[in-house]
Amino acid sequence: MRKIIHVDMDAFYASIEQRDNKEYRGKPLAVGYAGPRGVVAAASYEARRYGVRSAMASKTALRKCPHIIFVPARFDVYKSVSRQVMDIFHEYTDIVEPLSLDEAFLDVTHNHKNIASATQIAKEIKEKIFDATRLTASAGVSFNKFLAKIASDYNKPNGLFVVKPAMAEKFVESLPIEQFFGVGKVTAKYMHDLGIKTGWDLKQRSENELVAHFGKAGHVYYLNARAIDERPVESQRIRKSISSETTFDRDIDNIDELALELDIVAKDAFSDIEKKGFKGRTITLKIKYADFKIITRSKTFNTPIVDYDTFYKEGFELLQNVDLSPKVRLIGLGLKNSDDETNWAEAVQLRINFEEDGHINGK
Repeated sequence: MRKIIHVDMDAFYASIEQRDNKEYRGKPLAVGYAGPRGVVAAASYEARRYGVRSAMASKTALRKCPHIIFVPARFDVYKSVSRQVMDIFHEYTDIVEPLSLDEAFLDVTHNHKNIASATQIAKEIKEKIFDATRLTASAGVSFNKFLAKIASDYNKPNGLFVVKPAMAEKFVESLPIEQFFGVGKVTAKYMHDLGIKTGWDLKQRSENELVAHFGKAGHVYYLNARAIDERPVESQRIRKSISSETTFDRDIDNIDELALELDIVAKDAFSDIEKKGFKGRTITLKIKYADFKIITRSKTFNTPIVDYDTFYKEGFELLQNVDLSPKVRLIGLGLKNSDDETNWAEAVQLRINFEEDGHINGK
């Protein structure tokens, strides 16, 4: 039986800001830009009590909590703290799969300290993180990634929850469908319309029926409803894509202005592509309209894209075929490694990205 831990730092960016500035402690705080087109990158637990969440428009956050404090992001500091946390993980196992700066899966079935109990390891990791950073983390322990991830969210903040094999299926049956990884607001509403509100409801549906309604994700939902997830913890994750995007100060419907903005994000993305030696064959344009509707347009080539001129030119060609009558709020351009098959997590995350407006990495 595998022993999997999922560790998730509590309100990571916001907690760092409160740690480093005593005036922020105990007060509603958001990391992000408070301007008219700003977005909340992270919210403290005090802000969450007012309904403020990450990826929320700043103006909405201010409406919900007029006295909220906005602070700019300090990613150099967040990355430094993240390295401290990841070093602690590696004291116990080399099989660590980071999902972002502030969370990771660990396979401790065989660990460096020969500790039999994964729960004991999780406790030690939480204590070491606090001693090293003065920040709290929540941990979930189980025999697969799906259950460990849900468990880490169960008693936040500063929580520790264990899902043992004997309780796994009953535990999943009791969950609201919104707690399933990969089920965002749009999918949850669709499931509710189908009469699926809990894990038990989901479990009553056949695999064929779920695939008919949800495509490939239906296979995942079918297995998860039965507490099944065979994915390994991957210590070396293959990068599937590199992209860049920008949100405008005002909505744009002029092709010449959009071409200039496309050039900026294309150069930013291609700089990263060259720096990482990334090889991809699919160029994807992302457009978010003024009404927050998101569309993407892609083109796949027989050989990898290796020069900026081709990257931009093909991106601009995709842009020329996009309807600009609803003005554009955001533009993005990326390159995907279409030689690699999309893995489970990315297939589900892709669904989230399309469904949930304003997706931001980080918490």
